[in-house]
Amino acid sequence: MPELPEVETIRRDLAEHILNQSVASIHILSAKTAHNPAAFFKKSLQGREFQSVSRRGKLLIFDIRDGDFLLVHLKMTGQLIYIDKKRRVAGGHSSGVDRIVDKKLPGRHTRVWLEFKNGGRLFFNDLRKFGYWKIVGQAELDKILRDNYGPEPLTGLFTVSSLSAVAKGKKVKIKALLLDQKRIAGLGNIYVDEALWLAGIKPTRLAQSLSSAEIKKLWQAINKVIAKAIKYRGTTFSDYVDSRGQKGNFSNFLQVYGRAGEKCARCGGTIKKEKIAGRGTHYCTNCQK
Repeated sequence: MPELPEVETIRRDLAEHILNQSVASIHILSAKTAHNPAAFFKKSLQGREFQSVSRRGKLLIFDIRDGDFLLVHLKMTGQLIYIDKKRRVAGGHSSGVDRIVDKKLPGRHTRVWLEFKNGGRLFFNDLRKFGYWKIVGQAELDKILRDNYGPEPLTGLFTVSSLSAVAKGKKVKIKALLLDQKRIAGLGNIYVDEALWLAGIKPTRLAQSLSSAEIKKLWQAINKVIAKAIKYRGTTFSDYVDSRGQKGNFSNFLQVYGRAGEKCARCGGTIKKEKIAGRGTHYCTNCQK
C-alpha cells in the first residue's frame, strides 16, 4: 500500500495535469468503487473542474469547483492513470503498470474513469476493489478527517507534545500505535520501521514506556524520514510507482526495511524481521532499545 510520501508524490504529479480541466464524461464500471448513487456521482462531476488536489494521510482530496469534494483512496491495489496526447502517467500499485499504460484502457481492472474536454482521461484501476471514490460535502469531509485522521508529520499539529499525548498511558507496542491512522495520519510499515531505527527505539516497546527524551527523538526521526522520502519520491518496492510511472528511489536510504539478516549500518548488529502488529517489522537487535 502506498504510504504518505508515495501519495504526496501522486498528488503533486496529478495536479500538474488535471486541474482546471472540465470533466466531459464519467464512467462507473464498478458500483462498489463509487460510494455514491451513479446519478448523483455523475451530476456532481459533469462539466466541473478540479481546482485543487490535497491530501490527508493516504487520502486524496479533489476539490470540485463550485461543488463538493471527490475523495480517492488507493488502498492496497489502486492505480491512478492519466493519459492525454502528450503523456501517460501512473501512480499507485505497480503490478502491471508498465504494461497497462501501453495497452488499451479501460481494461478489465478499470473501475471508474473520467474523460476531460481537452481529451485527457483519468483511469482508476483496482485489482482487489478495496479502493474507492466518494463525493462528499464540506461537513462530511470535516467529519471524516476529524474522526479518522490524527495529526500528520511535517505539520504544525504534529508536535512533540501531541506525540507525547498519543503515547501517554498506552499499553500498546509503539509500532502498532504509530500505524494507527486515528493517532497519526499517513505513517505506514516502511517509514515506521525506519523512524524507530533512527530514534533507536525497539518496535516492541510499550508506548507508555518511552521517556520524554525518546519521544522527542522519535518525533524528530519521523519528520526527518518522511521529509526525505518525499524528496526522493517514495520508496521502490513491489506495489508502488509514482504518477510518472517511475519507481521511487528512497530505497537507497533504507536502513532496516527489507534488510533482514544484514548488518546494522549504525552498530554492526543484526537486522531482524518479525511480525509485530500484524506487519512484517524490521529492526536492529542491538542498538534499538
